[in-house]
Amino acid sequence: MLETMQRAMPVLRPPRRATVTRPEFLVGAGTCGLAAGADKVIAVLEEELAARHANAAIKRVGCMGLCKWEVMVDVWLPRRPRLSFGPINEKNAKRLVHEYLDNGTVPGDLLLGVTPGFETPPAELSGISEDEWLTAPVQPGPDELPAPARLPLLRDHPMMRRQLRIVLRNCGLIDPESLDEYLEHGGYAGLERALNQLTPEQVIDEVTVSGLRGRGGAGFPTGKKWALARQAKGSPKYVICNADEGDPGAFMDRSVLEGDPFRVLEGMTIAAYAIGASQGFIYVRAEYPLAVERLRKAIETAREYGLLGENILGTGFSFDIDLKIGAGAFVCGEETALIASVEGRRGMPRPRPPYPAERGVFGCPTNINNVETYANIPDIVVRGGRWFASIGTEKSKGTKVFALSGKVRWSGLIEVPMGTTIRDIVFEIGGGIEGDRQFKAVQMGGPSGGCLPASQLDTPVDYDSLVAAGAIMGSGGMVVMDDTTCMVDVARFFLNFTREESCGQCTPCREGIARLYNLLEEITHRPNPQKSGGDRAALLGEIESLARVIRDTSLCGLGQTAPSPVLSTLRYFRDEYLTHAVDARCPAGRCSDLLTYSIDEALCQGCAQCARACPSGAITGEKGKKYQINPEVCLRCALCLRVCNFGAVKAV
Repeated sequence: MLETMQRAMPVLRPPRRATVTRPEFLVGAGTCGLAAGADKVIAVLEEELAARHANAAIKRVGCMGLCKWEVMVDVWLPRRPRLSFGPINEKNAKRLVHEYLDNGTVPGDLLLGVTPGFETPPAELSGISEDEWLTAPVQPGPDELPAPARLPLLRDHPMMRRQLRIVLRNCGLIDPESLDEYLEHGGYAGLERALNQLTPEQVIDEVTVSGLRGRGGAGFPTGKKWALARQAKGSPKYVICNADEGDPGAFMDRSVLEGDPFRVLEGMTIAAYAIGASQGFIYVRAEYPLAVERLRKAIETAREYGLLGENILGTGFSFDIDLKIGAGAFVCGEETALIASVEGRRGMPRPRPPYPAERGVFGCPTNINNVETYANIPDIVVRGGRWFASIGTEKSKGTKVFALSGKVRWSGLIEVPMGTTIRDIVFEIGGGIEGDRQFKAVQMGGPSGGCLPASQLDTPVDYDSLVAAGAIMGSGGMVVMDDTTCMVDVARFFLNFTREESCGQCTPCREGIARLYNLLEEITHRPNPQKSGGDRAALLGEIESLARVIRDTSLCGLGQTAPSPVLSTLRYFRDEYLTHAVDARCPAGRCSDLLTYSIDEALCQGCAQCARACPSGAITGEKGKKYQINPEVCLRCALCLRVCNFGAVKAV
């Protein structure tokens, strides 16, 4: 690779492979793939290929985002298109080798499609753009597979067809530890252009024209932030990548770092050139060991080949990156708390101004963006700000990566143009609600966001529309809920999370969130006999008032946004709160202390499983006969409900 780079200077990219010289098996080995059994699949493939003495390679790639079909395995044979298969387990891994490698027969029930980016040989690319290359149809030779009419493309998969992948373009396609493969796919073309063709001010102009806003949640214009850092007086200057992804249900940054780490390094290096920085830090959670490992290897490789360190690409520009491992404190996602942690101090926010662009790490000008923001930069510099600005809406440009999870049929990592509606994401990309149940709400923006009901399904996913609806973009978590979800319990869950993660520095956050949580606890438990229904109904006013005070008076973003789940659920599901408070009943049947358990005699088989499981002796009867529950003794622990195999135990 080094020889290729030296020969090609200043053009870094080696020729993109049209085909392979030996079979390659590319296994999705991100965290999700490993959890689904990727290591076991790899072991089976190694055994099968060794038994055949096959001259084949097995590579680990990142996550394509189709979590429903993990473990995904791509098979690329010489003079054949690269095919994606899934879900692959140990048993059908053997079948895949036997049917496809040995006999040339495609196992159609496992085929997901032709993998994008590998369908057309470069010899046929004269005069067409890379976009056309990535979407060109298969053109098989006489000894190759059938035409696309008989061979589906992965981009036409129902979970993929509405996506536009910029940040995720390489994830699941390339070996994340191979600089060669990153270069083949256009890697470092952005840095090359920036250093050789643009001044720092011109780079900032391109980012400004693009309309890119910070993808970490606040949505501050990236070009403006970079301009402020460049204009700030002081030296040295720093660049920080915020990879402290702490939202429950969020895995966007993790997947990008695991699947395409060089892209993030390139984006940071361009940012450093633009603002005049010489040192960078990636602040990543210790809970992401695979991301940390691949980042370390990528940084070492980039240093080895002159893409980090002194005199990058012979231009005289010098910049290096170090990793900082966070201990998992959610508050360190706030930029001033993160800076304190990078400096070796306890991660606690400080008042702003001054902002980090003026006084950041060690008191020096510092630019902070998150993983997704930096991952957009290489394409913006190569293709131009106007190209990026042509995607999305008037005030929200480009695409957004979301971690789609919860009660949706197809969970996974997706990337869509800004302005795509929640309905399109949930029901087209996500396949609708699992089990064909009724959609109830979607939680947008993690613990700092809000819950939007079915009436808001046609809300465009952009910064301003989400705020108007009562949620925020956040870093990109999207948790779907069905009609079995209790919205009061959801608000309580997220509030408990922020209560535990508060640094305790300011009173509204430290004391206010704890008090707000206790009020929710009160209405999700059986009422105090001394309090009337009217007294409990008055709690809703206290909850709402306290939530607004916390929002308006807390020091940092954690406290300011912590009440959002409460305020949004009160806005859209107030009747559910009233039912909890006044009627002491949970309509969704989730708040166990408000439920009454009984046994349907028509369904009871007298097996005594419930009686044996009951810790309080509330269930009585004789084996072979009907059992009953004494509500005065019942602890409402729901163990009887879980162990009954006949649906006889009811909770209302």
